[in-house]
Amino acid sequence: MAVKQIILTQDGLDALEKELDYLKSVRRKEVAEKIKVALSFGDLSENSEYDEAKNDQAIMEARIADIEVMLKNVKLINEDDLTNENIHIGSKIELEITGVDGTVRNKEYKIVGSNEANPREGRISDESAVGKALLGHKVGDVVEVEVPAGLVHYHVLGIAR
Repeated sequence: MAVKQIILTQDGLDALEKELDYLKSVRRKEVAEKIKVALSFGDLSENSEYDEAKNDQAIMEARIADIEVMLKNVKLINEDDLTNENIHIGSKIELEITGVDGTVRNKEYKIVGSNEANPREGRISDESAVGKALLGHKVGDVVEVEVPAGLVHYHVLGIAR
């Protein structure tokens, strides 16, 4: 099975490395202490604190393993090499969005790899319906995207790095 390449901006890479460092240096010690305390309660067959601590440990170790795999397969986007001519991963875009109900609003987004996506923070994935549809378009283009609620129009007002 081929491992998927993880596309990240420098900010995304820094955040993953910071999370990995925190999990290994701080969180592991916290979980180990929780297990140690739970073991001191005795009988493991009825020790919910021990079960919970072991579960926390398994989740944490799985996340560490996931991050390590991601970091081995990172394709870093060099934002200095990006142009403002068309939309690509790393682009900051200003859009005029006409909703299904006809309401118009302006919104700014940054197109990022799926691991960095956080729509609440204005970071949309290049693999999402909207992100995928916007890729390659230029200022002035109107992009129609079919979303669950219906057809939404995205008018590209600006592209920046």
